[in-house]
Amino acid sequence: MTQAPVREAGGLPHELTSFVGRREATAGVKHALADARLVTLIGFGGVGKSRLAVHVASELRRAFPDGVHQVELAKVQDVALVPQAVAAALGLHDQTVRDATTVVVEYLADRKLLLVLDNCEHLVHACAALASTLLASAPELRVLATSREPLGILGEQVWPVPPLSVPAADEPLDSPKRCEALTLFEQRAAAVSPGFTLGDGNRAAAARLCQRLDGIPLAIELAAVRVRALSVEEILNRLENRFQLLTADQRTTLPRHQTLRATVDWSYELCTEAQRLLWARCSVFAGEFSLNAVEAVCAGEGLTSADVLQGVTGLIDKSVLNRVGDADAPLARYWMLDTIRHYGRQRLAAAGEDATLRRQHRDYYLGLAEQSDAESAGPRQGEWIARLRAERPNLWAALDYCLAIPAEIRTGLRLSTALWFYWIAGGSVREGRHWLDRALALDTEPSPERARALWLTGWIAICQGDVTGALSLLEQSRRLAAQLGDTMTLTDALQAIGCALEWNDKPTQATALLDEALARHRASGRWTAPGLLNFAERAQAAALLGDTETATALLREARTLCMRRGERWALSWTEWGVGLGWWRVGKPSQAALHLSPALRKKQDVDDRLGIVCCVELLSWVAVAAGNPDRADVLLGATEWMWERIGRPLFDTPTLLAWRDQARVCAREALGEDEFESCRRQGSQMNQHDVIALALGERAAPAACAPAQSPVTSPLTKREREVAALVTAGKSNSQIAASLVISQRTAEAHVEHILTKLGFTSRCQIAAAWAAKDQQR
Repeated sequence: MTQAPVREAGGLPHELTSFVGRREATAGVKHALADARLVTLIGFGGVGKSRLAVHVASELRRAFPDGVHQVELAKVQDVALVPQAVAAALGLHDQTVRDATTVVVEYLADRKLLLVLDNCEHLVHACAALASTLLASAPELRVLATSREPLGILGEQVWPVPPLSVPAADEPLDSPKRCEALTLFEQRAAAVSPGFTLGDGNRAAAARLCQRLDGIPLAIELAAVRVRALSVEEILNRLENRFQLLTADQRTTLPRHQTLRATVDWSYELCTEAQRLLWARCSVFAGEFSLNAVEAVCAGEGLTSADVLQGVTGLIDKSVLNRVGDADAPLARYWMLDTIRHYGRQRLAAAGEDATLRRQHRDYYLGLAEQSDAESAGPRQGEWIARLRAERPNLWAALDYCLAIPAEIRTGLRLSTALWFYWIAGGSVREGRHWLDRALALDTEPSPERARALWLTGWIAICQGDVTGALSLLEQSRRLAAQLGDTMTLTDALQAIGCALEWNDKPTQATALLDEALARHRASGRWTAPGLLNFAERAQAAALLGDTETATALLREARTLCMRRGERWALSWTEWGVGLGWWRVGKPSQAALHLSPALRKKQDVDDRLGIVCCVELLSWVAVAAGNPDRADVLLGATEWMWERIGRPLFDTPTLLAWRDQARVCAREALGEDEFESCRRQGSQMNQHDVIALALGERAAPAACAPAQSPVTSPLTKREREVAALVTAGKSNSQIAASLVISQRTAEAHVEHILTKLGFTSRCQIAAAWAAKDQQR
């Protein structure tokens, strides 16, 4: 069975099992990508479209200097979220009011990148529209899509994915000749039954089995699992009986669909009644899920909690469920292959349990969201952000359920608001804005839930730099809360209005509102995480006014309250505000004393917006401390960090002016060449190393020196790439595949190289290039 995907740095999942065969298919897709900027792999479920796409993309990494990225769309149900899914796969966390398509277009405009849009069939129109827009705006972009049908746009090259090769019908069944399907069966069977091999006693049965399964990888993998309990002959006999039944009942279904259905049907029949029921009920989950979730959602009529635990174990043994991650992870999580999930949903619907299970699923995730809200001012902030990120597909499914049923829309408001900590502290403001806007548009009646949702949407707008929109939303929230007598939301709305004014360079006006809100929080004696953040926002207003005394006093009070609760997120923002104040009055060393502990806390919580804000100010401190090289590396790092979040520093004019001043000082101290070299170094660092450098836990990269001038050459950059591949012994067709160009173009490049260098053979190119490598 397919393994759970494990993401690697390049934006692709690791291939956890061997990739069998597909040499011709791999070469064919590479050539297709050389000739067309959009290639769509089409085929039915289980034929291996996604696996082939990822394998091809992995082999083409070097041809795309700006990366290869897979966008997994199987769990996305809302067409409006397709651009956002692409942005997330690219690592973009833009918090502005710009739509996600604009953000992605601007990011890809000048990049040479391969984008894998995986599982487009249920979103085909949205994927087609987005692919068309991106390809028109980004001339160096290539798109490799997988779908059960073509996207149907101009320039698309459709590439049908065939099944694995099986023994020919006229080939002797005991022939020693190997084929892809047999190799796959043997490897997967050996994985579940160590020592298994194909020999004289079982090769003919395995060949017949692969023929009957039409070489479909999913079907073969499901069958291979059974060697733990059955011989190959027994598997074949049981499967053949099932095929006869399905052929008689479903004459109009394509044979290959019958085969796949038969395989899954047969796996279902091998389960116990309790396992079958659990399989169907688990299909309500989107993406990964935990054992606690299964027990809460799936236990009930016909299944006790004990049955659930035993059933999960049995379904894992039968490869219906797969465990995610390492065995030593603190919380076990599971996932289902998409084909298996769809089969389970059909069984669930047939049993009349679909509506009940979806409601129970929603109830569980509503409870989870409200628990995260209740504990947002406690010591588990980092755990909650990580947990909710992992549950993202299930949260989307629960919100979709609420907003699709009129009677549940208000619960949708409640759920989307309960997730405030994930939206704000988890760096998912665009995602939160999407769901809140939808829910508010569907439920316009006055209610406490609406007042709360208006407050949160306004807060998110502040994070996006949309002060005008924020003030409008927050004023609506304030009026409605006052009308309903909702004192908590009224206080939070007043606080957020003050925050909006503060980042609009109106700290004096903000101060009065923030003081009023803080007084109301103190009087209530109830300290939520938003309430504790009031200290940070008031300290930041004082900082912009140069009032470090007030900011420091607020930090002392906040520290007492936060440490008592184990709270770090709001406290780190208060420390950041005090650091900003010391910078404002010209004392950078004092600023660093507060910014460094703030950054450490933000790293623990993984507050992405807070991390880049801290790194930004620490780069200014480095300039003032006479470390322009370190400062410039950090400034270079913040460029890519802000690019993935949105407008730098809340788009506040004062802060942006200080940022520009720091850059000017660094440039003057280093000189143009070294400044650019250091900036490049920063742009290539990962977040962990950036934080270590900002905290002084590592030195600035030694390579902060002007880049060496390239050796004078008559060849263009592309011609030098071709020359290097010629030296490596690559043929013209191999060069074309490596660089994702047509073979004709590769041949033209080789001819140009020969002409420019005065050579007559490829051997002369190789000799000259090898000698140049030795000199370098």
